[in-house]
Amino acid sequence: MTRLLLTALTALTLSLAAHADVTPFPATFKTQDIKLDGVTMHVRVGGKGPAVVLLHGFGDTGDMWAPLAADLARDHTVVVPDLRGMGLSSIPAAGYEKKTQAADIRGVLDALKIEHSVVIGHDIGTMVAFAYASRYPDRTERLVVMDAPVPGIPPWNDIVRSPMLWHFDFGGPDMERLVAGRERIYLDRFWNEFAGTPAKVDEGTRQHYAKLYARPGAMHAAFAQFRSIRQDAVDNEAGLATKLSMPVLAIGGEKSFGANEAIVMRNAADKVTELVVPGAGHWLMEEAPAPTIAAVRSFIAQ
Repeated sequence: MTRLLLTALTALTLSLAAHADVTPFPATFKTQDIKLDGVTMHVRVGGKGPAVVLLHGFGDTGDMWAPLAADLARDHTVVVPDLRGMGLSSIPAAGYEKKTQAADIRGVLDALKIEHSVVIGHDIGTMVAFAYASRYPDRTERLVVMDAPVPGIPPWNDIVRSPMLWHFDFGGPDMERLVAGRERIYLDRFWNEFAGTPAKVDEGTRQHYAKLYARPGAMHAAFAQFRSIRQDAVDNEAGLATKLSMPVLAIGGEKSFGANEAIVMRNAADKVTELVVPGAGHWLMEEAPAPTIAAVRSFIAQ
């Protein structure tokens, strides 16, 4: 009984910590843990109407989407998972290739009895969203990708040479030892260097995510998200002959990936709308939530 009580208290503490320092989801949203093959996905669900799925990236969890989720829930069913190995989802040993994670998202939607949806991704979530749209085109109504390249999609070979992307190949036991206990220092590098205005990623936000990424195994899983990118490139290149047919909104921060988001997506999709958010860096929901939300809502409503 003591062990069970301790486990329950630990889970409660993690859940409370996951909502202490960032904008909370509306009280109408419910959380649930959905068990799939080899992973348990922590998922927030709220609203009613056509479905929208929001996929976060590295340095965030699904918590990043609270302002957009609150807006869309007025007339949509909004599904917000933590990706495998991140946030409060379980941390499996493998399966970080983006096509596998696309299957995770399909499993979540099947469990919720959702057939079709709009899929929105940021950072690594962009890579998973693209893999989902490629693997399940008949179930993807629209696709929104935010401020991240897509492995294997031109001009990938030029993009991946950028010295800013050294973290794509960072990982392994020694690197994990270097970062252990210093997760906040490592994460600050991304929040500072990739932001247009670093102060907009405020102290509460940084503390919130640093706690989650300090969970046992969490940084190992985060490194695996990046180290699988080489295989993701191979997987995406194999499908380049068939372009995505659903409408795509490609959003980049002016001080980050910018117009490159649309350049990449035009090599992989037929109907691409471009948006560059003025003054923003990579962290669009933290730096420029209002114009980002307005653009997404307008695109979905078309």
